[in-house]
Amino acid sequence: MAVVALVGRPNVGKSALFNRLVGRRLSIVDDVPGTTRDRLYGRVEWRGRDFILIDTGGLDLSYSAQGSLAPGSSTYMEAIHNQVQEAVAQADLLILVVDASEGVTAADEAVAEMLRRSGKPIVVAANKADSLRLRQDVVDFYRLGLGEPLPISALHGSGTGDLLDEVVRHLPAAEEPQKTPEQDASLRIAIVGRPNVGKSSLLNALLGEERVIVSEVPGTTRNAIDTQLEYANRRITLIDTAGIRRRGRIVPGVEQYSVLRAMQAIERCDVALLVLDASQPVASQDTHIAGYVLDAGKSIVLVANKWDLVSSAAAQQEWLAEVRDAFKFASYAPVACVSAKTGYGLDGMMEHVFTVASARQKRISDAELSQMVRQALLRVNPPSKGGQRLRIFSFRQVGVAPPRFLALVNEPKLAHFSFTRYLENQVRALYPFPGTPLQIEYARKQDSNRR
Repeated sequence: MAVVALVGRPNVGKSALFNRLVGRRLSIVDDVPGTTRDRLYGRVEWRGRDFILIDTGGLDLSYSAQGSLAPGSSTYMEAIHNQVQEAVAQADLLILVVDASEGVTAADEAVAEMLRRSGKPIVVAANKADSLRLRQDVVDFYRLGLGEPLPISALHGSGTGDLLDEVVRHLPAAEEPQKTPEQDASLRIAIVGRPNVGKSSLLNALLGEERVIVSEVPGTTRNAIDTQLEYANRRITLIDTAGIRRRGRIVPGVEQYSVLRAMQAIERCDVALLVLDASQPVASQDTHIAGYVLDAGKSIVLVANKWDLVSSAAAQQEWLAEVRDAFKFASYAPVACVSAKTGYGLDGMMEHVFTVASARQKRISDAELSQMVRQALLRVNPPSKGGQRLRIFSFRQVGVAPPRFLALVNEPKLAHFSFTRYLENQVRALYPFPGTPLQIEYARKQDSNRR
């Protein structure tokens, strides 16, 4: 999957633009320069192309060679500089974000020169062009020598469609993976989780041999490693990945790069084994990683590793209750209690994997779904707004892996997320789809021929 990096001097609105393009408020937005230190990754889809977007810290090339790690200090800025350079090295395309309200600055010119030396395609986004005068004045950024500057407003969203059009136009052609028929038939499983929860140990336990370096040092695994094996007469591709850390705790350097690798591994898998450390409380980053998996439309099995370290049956029940509470948004995800060290529970975990993989391919007949919708609408009135009530003319399954459903309605905008959740629960009453996210879309009845 292609990678695009947002780069620019401090306080030009990179994080606001990142949030706008990925469609969620993932990045902290603040008027204080240097708020974003580490890179942040998100997935963007535009006109049929997917790419990973990287947000970076504000680049100030005026720092000196020595100093402290306090915000604004030279060493702090040097750390950000190193992070930006790494993001530039990873990216296929760069978006130079500038501030239209301030015009071209010496800092913009310094950043432009650095990016030019990378040899990567560059698109100039003149942010904060919130008025006609500012949109007209962005021609001044031609001085950077990077082509036509695009006026945008991350705050209001104006111009972002044109920016995405330009990004997609410059992206490298989508690669068609060359796979043998045997590889195409394999079940792809990604092992993901925070650092030091036992991912590599789990892989080794499944393989029955030391194929991956195992260490107590978080981040031993730097790149995704694909390993083929046969398990219960099924061909499997295991993708071991580096631990994904919470923003702000990622060590500058190669570990940061491993986060991108892990996200790309999630994109390539069918089922993700989210490894949790049963000897510790559930961390917020555990749920964030689960969000990455489900947002990508992948199935998930929660793996409680180090189960041998949980002291008593009461402690086990307490920990499982904590997991169920933390992962309420994925209540359909099975939990496998294992010990990679002793081999306990591995067969049961793989049974969950095969069940979940099968659920990804499950189809429900149109007749069953039609009957389900009729009964669902008798129990709960569909949402309404401004005197207009949502009407569902048909509801059918249009895809698998993950299962996708299409409702033909009178007005898609009337479909509130709580009603969509209600429909999802009704679908799961027909078939539970364990470990598998469902996608429900709406379209106007007259637009159905376009799909």
